[in-house]
Amino acid sequence: MNDKSRNFCVILAGGKGLRLWPVSREAYPKQFVDIFGVGRTQLQQTFDRMLKLIPLENIFVSTYRAYTQLVEEQLPELPKRNILSEPIYRNTAPSTAWACYRVRHICKDANLVVIPSDQAVINEEAFLANIKEGFDFVDHNSGLLTLGVSPTRPEPGYGYIQLGEETEVAGLYRVKSFTEKPDREFARMFIQSDEFLWNTGCFMANVEYLIHTLNKILPSVMRVIDNDDVNLSLEEELAYVNENFPRYPNLSIDYGILEKAENVFVKLCNFGWADLGTWHSIYEAESTSQDDNVIIDSEVIIDDSHNNIVKIPKDHIAVLNGLEGFIVAEKGNVLLICKKEDSSALIRKYVNEVGMKYGDEFV
Repeated sequence: MNDKSRNFCVILAGGKGLRLWPVSREAYPKQFVDIFGVGRTQLQQTFDRMLKLIPLENIFVSTYRAYTQLVEEQLPELPKRNILSEPIYRNTAPSTAWACYRVRHICKDANLVVIPSDQAVINEEAFLANIKEGFDFVDHNSGLLTLGVSPTRPEPGYGYIQLGEETEVAGLYRVKSFTEKPDREFARMFIQSDEFLWNTGCFMANVEYLIHTLNKILPSVMRVIDNDDVNLSLEEELAYVNENFPRYPNLSIDYGILEKAENVFVKLCNFGWADLGTWHSIYEAESTSQDDNVIIDSEVIIDDSHNNIVKIPKDHIAVLNGLEGFIVAEKGNVLLICKKEDSSALIRKYVNEVGMKYGDEFV
């Protein structure tokens, strides 16, 4: 068993979440929203979950500078120095790079789990057990470990991991290939082959290996301060990041690391998982039969309507008749009604059009 004091967590909470527009807005994205009305936002639920496994001082939140105050308000117990506020949006690979350098200066032999802030975990006990097992693996192996779950439907909005040969550890495989967001027919072929898992977006590695891997794909933005002879104060580090972070490319962990790293492994997990990134994926995760309507914390009267997902303000009532396969989502000054199937591209188009025609307050 590894030393728990060497286990660190980085929660990624910098995305704009516009695929869940209009409930998720650029100024107040989905990770800061209590989408299901459970009393805790997506970020808070993720933090609560990780706090059961990792010491508070070892938990970091990576976010965009505009959201720093939201993180502070929603996680008041988190030390402010543990909030990595990026001056510009540069996706998850640069976010992970900064977190790695910060963690390495604290603990050179740290083990790190990088986790999105906007996921549904059904079986928390199984999830924490899988993370513990993952820490044990990366503590003794130089490689990148991603957590995968068995797919239940041909979902085009997820990443797929092809299993290679199984390792000596039961349920842990080498990764043969990675495919990000295939079309539905390819996703169906993947499922029928029984060779693919969904990528949960959770990654684990020892910090030295992760930095070694990131150094191969990213410019040397942080390497100047990642030196044992350099001991910057927090203020000096932040000043350096503010000036140099924009030099990073806009690159995700999925594309930057999973497809290029040498030793990539996947652990088959069973904790029950859903990505809360799109209306369609939320519908698929919440529905229990083919003609279900999914009503999210809303008051709705439905007649002769099927396969819809509805999310409206608590003080509103929706009446639906004869509606089939739609998203009905309202927040503040925007009401969205559009076909649910593979709606991400449509919503992105509408967000751009609304922003250009009516202004940022509607985006």
